[in-house]
Amino acid sequence: MSKTAYNISLKGYVGGSDFDRKTVDTTLAQNEGKRVNVLIDSLGGSLATGLSISSAFRNHGNVAVHFVGLNASAATIASLGAAHISMDAGAMYLVHKCSMAFFEWGSLNSDQFATLIADCEKIKADLDKLDLNVAQLYAARCKRKPEDLLVLMKVGGWLSAKEALEWGFVDEITDLADEPAPKLTDALASAMASEGMPIPNIPLSEADKDSAFTRFLAALTSFFKPSTNPITTAMNKTYTFLCAVLGISAIALTDNKASLTDEDLVKIDNALKEKDDVIASKDATIADLQAKLDKKPAEDTSTVVDDAKQSGKDAPKNHVEQFVDTYNSARALFNEV
Repeated sequence: MSKTAYNISLKGYVGGSDFDRKTVDTTLAQNEGKRVNVLIDSLGGSLATGLSISSAFRNHGNVAVHFVGLNASAATIASLGAAHISMDAGAMYLVHKCSMAFFEWGSLNSDQFATLIADCEKIKADLDKLDLNVAQLYAARCKRKPEDLLVLMKVGGWLSAKEALEWGFVDEITDLADEPAPKLTDALASAMASEGMPIPNIPLSEADKDSAFTRFLAALTSFFKPSTNPITTAMNKTYTFLCAVLGISAIALTDNKASLTDEDLVKIDNALKEKDDVIASKDATIADLQAKLDKKPAEDTSTVVDDAKQSGKDAPKNHVEQFVDTYNSARALFNEV
């Protein structure tokens, strides 16, 4: 299957303009009774959209999906309704447990905490149901037990094309010259880590090979061996930050120990020092702002100001407003750090 043969190319965020149900419905309707070739290259997105597109593929009955690049979560679910699924030899495939954004900011009393806990328990119950539903869909495609898929989803490790074929997620592996293997960039790695996704063990892009992130990554990978089998590492020790940096689901230890050489320690020390220098610079800026905040915002004045006449956008700010602005600026800088 060549790139020019695709009727639909679904890329980017599942549910976005380049990966939406409307495009799929329109194309399928125009090709009723005909084979429809679909290219997928996406790190996932909306579960609802993924399920909807999967259903549309299944109802059409003659859809062939081909994976290239890095594909995860909702993007993999969207393919499940296809009659045939192929995958480029250099592509990768990720399944993981469902998740949702959560943020709580403020001060709560005991009653409010009780309400928050109850809400969180409900969210967990809903996510458990979604995980089971997705595991059953994967299991039907792979002809395995849902329990096996739940274990794989919990580990959340990247699968190579060969592993995806062995599991049964895809039916065929292709090796086309015009489909190069995906490359890892600093931006992509940071985005995946921020979403809680493991970083795959793939080559770095040429533009990012000399970055601080890459040197830090190299220092750590010099003594840890990345895992290649998500199931066999399920019982290994998991360190959230290190695993995210290394692009693995767990770290294999021997007798609960990892051996380090003097050269390994020097590399790690140098990589961390780079990070510390950046943090120290920002800490100095924050300390300077804090010193300003500790000072009196303004001199006392006996001048009477008519607030009613000073309500325009050019009106001078009072002491409290100036203090709030300064505090908010310092807080924003602190959050960036």
